[in-house]
Amino acid sequence: MAPDPWFSTYDSTCQIAQEIAEKIQQRNQYERKGEKTPKLTVTIRALLQNLKEKIALLKDLLLRAVSTHQITQLEGDRRQNLLDGLVTRERLLLASFKNEGAEPDLIRSSLMREEAKREVPNPWLFEEPEETRGLGFDEIRQQQQKIIQEQDAGLDALSSIISRQKQMGQEIGNELDEQNEIIDDLANLVENTDEKLHTETRRVNMVDRKSASCGMIMVILLLLVAIVVVAVWPTN
Repeated sequence: MAPDPWFSTYDSTCQIAQEIAEKIQQRNQYERKGEKTPKLTVTIRALLQNLKEKIALLKDLLLRAVSTHQITQLEGDRRQNLLDGLVTRERLLLASFKNEGAEPDLIRSSLMREEAKREVPNPWLFEEPEETRGLGFDEIRQQQQKIIQEQDAGLDALSSIISRQKQMGQEIGNELDEQNEIIDDLANLVENTDEKLHTETRRVNMVDRKSASCGMIMVILLLLVAIVVVAVWPTN
């Protein structure tokens, strides 16, 4: 398995910090003897600049790893804890270089203890889930990528369902529009039929009245004929 670039950079940064502590202690010993140390001072200054750049690189690598889900949040917190320790050591070394802080041998011992912490279980990891416990960095990253792929597949399926429901809603809306048009046509047809029915009813009523009038006229005519017949019929 390829070494993690973050820890490779972290190890080299710790080595630079230890070297700075040793150089500062050496410079202080020379100065106590009254010797001048211009070259050693230049070397320490260059190492301090290198340490600053390495810490900035570690911050950038950690930010990228967390934001792209290459490591778990717990692992990101653990690395941030280590990085905070390095930043504190940098400040102590800088103060010691300016003869304002602790002696370099104390700082170096502190650095060695900080390095040893990497081999001791971190209390931040006590709540690490069973799924990732005992797994290496690449295995955890593969597991995270698998989870992300499953989430993406779930989102795709959800998007497909929403698209189908939207299409069904549009089709139902179109069908309702068509049904409304049919209902409007039926209403117009019923209205026209009702008007025709009323018209025909009026015609039937008129015919009935005319038929009744004609019947009365026929009855009257028949009565008149009968009267005339009786009047002219000779009597014996």
